[in-house]
Amino acid sequence: EDDKKRIPGIDKILKDNQKWHVPLAAFLGALPGCGGAIMVITQYAAKRVGFGAIVAALSATMGDAAFLLLSQRPLEALGLFVLATVSGTLLGWLVERIHGKDFLVSESKGTACSFEDSFDFGWGRSVWFMILIPGLILGLLDAFQIQLPHNLLLWVGVIGAVLSLILWMIAPYNVPQIIEERGEETRKIFQNQVIFDTNFVTVWVILAFLSFELTVLWTGFDFSSVLKGATVWMPLAATLIGFLPGCGPQIMVTTLYLQGLIPFSAQIANAISNDGDALFPAIALAPKAAFIATLYTAIPALAFGYLWWWVFEM
Repeated sequence: EDDKKRIPGIDKILKDNQKWHVPLAAFLGALPGCGGAIMVITQYAAKRVGFGAIVAALSATMGDAAFLLLSQRPLEALGLFVLATVSGTLLGWLVERIHGKDFLVSESKGTACSFEDSFDFGWGRSVWFMILIPGLILGLLDAFQIQLPHNLLLWVGVIGAVLSLILWMIAPYNVPQIIEERGEETRKIFQNQVIFDTNFVTVWVILAFLSFELTVLWTGFDFSSVLKGATVWMPLAATLIGFLPGCGPQIMVTTLYLQGLIPFSAQIANAISNDGDALFPAIALAPKAAFIATLYTAIPALAFGYLWWWVFEM
């Protein structure tokens, strides 16, 4: 009964505010994580928004890599958020002018309407949140350069990382789906999704750092000199990596940037071109639209990436 009242309300809001679909989609896509972009994709599959909205959302989203950049370089992350929102909006309007609002809407396969909570973390959920709270407080204090006992930071970090790895191995990350249930069960599902997302990012960051450090240790190869000599190709390479579905490869690109191995121009290009985990439901619900929209994201990615390279890094 509640769903029957709620869904027409969404239809009416979207119908009465069609001129704001594209900028709203870009804003949702630019939010850290993939949830906002997935919301737009399902609305496109339900024929409530147009093709320009899905392009804007996929162009603007940086996926889970945004959390990593936000934790280390918050001002740069904010700048990318604004750039992604603006570029996504402009690109969405452009493709909607070229193709029309209803481009490929008829080939969409409808929306997923539920999320099956197939795994119960049990005690793991409680312990995870018990570590999250002090870890979040200590992380904020450390970010503001407040002196803290090194051993305290080390052990909270180690315990949190090990717990994330264990829970990830027990229940590997699965692609988010749309949640339409209500009540206590929905709250539990959201908590599980938070744990899934954080474990996934943690595992990929650890893999990225280990892969780099062990390769350097075992081979003695100087990545920095090679990459610095090829900076002109970095935005293009980062754009192509952005085409890969999922957040893992994009987290590795951000990790390389934070280590100073690739320039900010490459980070810009990857942030705009990558679709994160939102590409999975896009392929499932509207494969042709997802493919074409992903190709379109290369336009602002290369444009802004090489503009930054030409002005500041050339």
